[in-house]
Amino acid sequence: MTGYRGRFAPSPTGPLHAGSLLAALASWLDARAHQGRWLVRIEDVDRQRCSPGLAHLILQQLSACGLESDEPALWQSRRSDSYQEALDRLAARHLAYPCNCPRRDIEAAQTTPGAQRPRHAELIYPGTCRKGPGASRPGAAPDTMAWRLRTDAVKPIHWSDRRLGAQWQDVECDVGDFVLKRTDGCYSYQLAVVVDDAAQGITDVVRGEDLLGNTARQILLQRHLGLPGPRYLHTPLVLGPNQEKLSKQNGARPFDSSRPLQALNDAAQVLGLAPQAGTLGDALQCWIHAWRDAWVPLYNPAL
Repeated sequence: MTGYRGRFAPSPTGPLHAGSLLAALASWLDARAHQGRWLVRIEDVDRQRCSPGLAHLILQQLSACGLESDEPALWQSRRSDSYQEALDRLAARHLAYPCNCPRRDIEAAQTTPGAQRPRHAELIYPGTCRKGPGASRPGAAPDTMAWRLRTDAVKPIHWSDRRLGAQWQDVECDVGDFVLKRTDGCYSYQLAVVVDDAAQGITDVVRGEDLLGNTARQILLQRHLGLPGPRYLHTPLVLGPNQEKLSKQNGARPFDSSRPLQALNDAAQVLGLAPQAGTLGDALQCWIHAWRDAWVPLYNPAL
């Protein structure tokens, strides 16, 4: 057993579909190929969008595919104290600040008259409340404000992705001061994932390429909080008929867990692995060996 620790972190807003199963399989294979441990984290920090029933269904879907966590699942909804402690540390160093800007004001500040913001583009915060909130919503109570991370004077973030190679992002220009805690008291994905990866000792993050754009923000938070940074591998995506990422938002159907080998074969082919017949266990073992041949020789602990 090596020191490798990987994870799969689904949000229980719907059952696993072909795209999320691909991410689960890839992260599981990478852990097994490195003789490491694979953990499941339930990312239910946004309780309004999540259902405990769906979380248990996801665990059942994974089990049907032979993908079992090596440790009890971690639930983000039970870890608010840890996220607040991290936020307090950032605030004490004046790296995080309260913000009461309505979304419409942020949109107006970055929109050229007559122009439209590209679909899926980041809503870049202009730093209005860096010197103190109050201009947008005078008299707003502190517990109704969002909290943002300062990104001014931050140098571009550089990192290496095990599949995609050298990457970089200028967080201030491309994202701006991003939210750590929303006005409704919900902690952001960016803060929660960084705190939890450190708490679980995650050494390697294997996830879909659609999450590549989050990486620089997470590395920045890791540095500010003095936390170790994992290595990253972003996988290809399963695309829908419209050639966009298959997702719950565009009507992705749950995979058929009564036919797990077929579902895994479909995911494996997107990952460049040959389809397998026979038993589920034999198929998984074949893919572990194929993944090791493809990815472990490229594994560099110094990255």
